[in-house]
Amino acid sequence: MQHLRLKTLAASLLALSISATATLAAEVTMNFGFGAPEESIYGRFATLFKTKVEEYTDGSVEVKLRCCNQISSEDEAFKAMQLGTVDGFVITSNNVSPHWDLMDVTVLPYMFQDTAHLERVVDGPVGDFMKQDLQAKTSVHLLTFGPALYRDFYNSKRPVNTLADMEGLKIRTPKNEVMLATFEALGANPVPLAWSETPTALQTGTVDGGDNGASFIKDLKFFEFEPHLVILEHFVAMIPLFASDHFMNRLTDEQREQVIRAAADAGAEFREQVQTETEDVRKWLVEEGGMAITYPDKTEFIVATQSVRDEFAEKRGPEFQELVTKIEAAAE
Repeated sequence: MQHLRLKTLAASLLALSISATATLAAEVTMNFGFGAPEESIYGRFATLFKTKVEEYTDGSVEVKLRCCNQISSEDEAFKAMQLGTVDGFVITSNNVSPHWDLMDVTVLPYMFQDTAHLERVVDGPVGDFMKQDLQAKTSVHLLTFGPALYRDFYNSKRPVNTLADMEGLKIRTPKNEVMLATFEALGANPVPLAWSETPTALQTGTVDGGDNGASFIKDLKFFEFEPHLVILEHFVAMIPLFASDHFMNRLTDEQREQVIRAAADAGAEFREQVQTETEDVRKWLVEEGGMAITYPDKTEFIVATQSVRDEFAEKRGPEFQELVTKIEAAAE
């Protein structure tokens, strides 16, 4: 009888041990932020990532979504991840450049010939190099480049059909050297503003316009006070998904692999969704949002911004120039 009681006790202790281990495994939480509303394109991307992480890890990693700058602003999130105070964030490429200047190769105007060219870059050896170099220099993990969003231009003053129509427009620009130089080359007056200040500046007329992906223009309701939509596709804005080294080090090797796979799969799946939606959203902005749309000939815009591409390739040095060359080679 004593032997039976000992066996029962041992079995109970084993069951408790297994239960405790499972409980501990389930307690890994990722607080994941983004600057836009939950229903925005950032929110949809983050939700897809959350779903895949929790599926692939069988719930041992929980992703808690924090929209609308709850845990950080997009301008401050990269630094917060370096400090380990934020676990993960979606950050537009141009807001990464102040922390890792090679990201500006993706910000250069008219750098990518088309979406297929961009995909060959980010999904190939160049993209792998960029992920590795960023992590080595900043400690932050670039999990996926995410979907490509062509930035559409909008303003409250006039339709834009030629380069001359850009002259003198006060344009909200992210605090990014390449983007500031690009709008200067186009004849506009760029005004650098943090994203958190942008909606108010547009609505009050502090600036005349700006540029974002079509979905953002819709989600943030910019069509309500910016009547002119211009399809320039001058920048391709990627929305990479990042994680802090502090968070990644809390994971087991298996969990880390599952999180990386979840990010890659979410990025590929969401990229396909976005590609099919862009024209639909532009159509909605015109037919439902009331914007007037123009499609200028891009030739003179491309010529006007060539100096920006040349200047920054020269200014940033050999490593930057080599990356530009690799991206251009991927177009062939």
